[in-house]
Amino acid sequence: MPADATRIKTGALDRETGFLRELGLFDSAMIVIGAMIGSGIFIVPADMARNIGSAGWLLVAWLFTAVVTVAAALSYGELAAMMPKAGGMYVYLREAFSPVLGFLYGWTLFTVIQTGTIAAVAVGFARFTGVLWPAISEDRYLIPPLHLSSGYAVSLSTGQLTAILVIALLTWTNSRGIRYGKIIQNLFTSAKVVALAALILLGLIFWKHAAISANFTHFWTPRDVTPLTASVNALTSFGLFAAICVSQSGSLFSADAWHDITFAAGEVKDPGRTMPRALAVGTTCVTGLYFLANVAYLLVLPLGAIQHAPSDRVATAMLQAIFPGWGAVLMAIAIMISTFGCMNALILAGPRVYYSMAHDGLFPKQVGNLNRAHVPGWSLLIQGIWAAALVLPRTFNTTTHTYGSLYSNLLDYVISAALIFYVLTIAGVIRLRIKRPDAPRPYRAAGYPIVPLVYILGGTVVLVCLFAFRPATTWPGLLIVLCGLPIYWATKARASR
Repeated sequence: MPADATRIKTGALDRETGFLRELGLFDSAMIVIGAMIGSGIFIVPADMARNIGSAGWLLVAWLFTAVVTVAAALSYGELAAMMPKAGGMYVYLREAFSPVLGFLYGWTLFTVIQTGTIAAVAVGFARFTGVLWPAISEDRYLIPPLHLSSGYAVSLSTGQLTAILVIALLTWTNSRGIRYGKIIQNLFTSAKVVALAALILLGLIFWKHAAISANFTHFWTPRDVTPLTASVNALTSFGLFAAICVSQSGSLFSADAWHDITFAAGEVKDPGRTMPRALAVGTTCVTGLYFLANVAYLLVLPLGAIQHAPSDRVATAMLQAIFPGWGAVLMAIAIMISTFGCMNALILAGPRVYYSMAHDGLFPKQVGNLNRAHVPGWSLLIQGIWAAALVLPRTFNTTTHTYGSLYSNLLDYVISAALIFYVLTIAGVIRLRIKRPDAPRPYRAAGYPIVPLVYILGGTVVLVCLFAFRPATTWPGLLIVLCGLPIYWATKARASR
């Protein structure tokens, strides 16, 4: 009997949408965890420590991240259970507020958030692969940088080629069907959870007396801080509060993408029960591991070593302190596993949003079609092409004559914009309670309305601090979002004609 006939018989095929409902609770939780854990937890504590300047307040910053992330997930579960359709946040913003707001999120997701993150994680995978095989490097050029202007260039190095090839590989495997995607996801997410747990365990076992003395003697006293502005730093009460808020751009970003499972809601079994549970389990697991990882760093490395870790690779510095000579190799293997699993989750989830937008006439019609494997093949393809394209452009510093990556700048710009969409989506829980009080809600947000308000308030405070103290990387993000408005109007005008 053909595979599809078997699935129809067992009820796995959703006859209304054509998707196969293959994702159970474990699979869904693995997508939540896999999308969250990339390489951020191994790197961002360095910048956070420079801004905050004390071990105690660094842990408070990560605790704040955990509280607001879990609060968001508990609230978000109500929307996921209420509207178990492909598209996730795009659908929720469209239904709670307006189609234009949903489109602006989908536009930003495709142009930067999802594709830029895929490009960043792919280059991170290639960069750490280069630790094992030095021939893979961003400085070993197959096509040397071609300067487009004084500050921008394009190039193709062995590192960039590796990133593009891994994007292509995972795009292809996910086009083969949701079952292939979930097998890869479950395998690599399980492996990286074990790797992160092992890192924490090593810190608890091989703690260093010098680190404990340095970090816990002056646990709450900020020192050696990087000023936020000429007059604001963590040495004052207000400056410390602002530093903790600003540092959330790193910790919240490393805990981002927790909601990606809702993009694939059309492929989740019993979504009304499964998705709220997966969101709660996944975010609690990851934020708990992140907090413990920072405890492990502080048990092995003095705060100064965390602040000034080479290339901000705190986890590598920790393993190097425990296993001299082997730390870089061990961490490279762990990050390769972590980034591969993260890429798979991002590549799997994103195309379901563009698929949903195409059904609303806001993306090319072909993107709204499923292939013979019952997945949005065209959507996967265009996402893969754009993510690979974002790997190629480089930024050029005319002072130091060094190259950076354009996607890195774009991601810096849209972190605040993404947070705005999160706050609005959680506000949508309250709005829909008023707008559609009788709508079926298989799950209701725990602690409503207190828990949603905790996230809305926390996210708003972080946004205010980011716009006040990081204007160079926040206001451009709004411009990227607003660039979607003329495209939306043009699309709607064409549809009306």
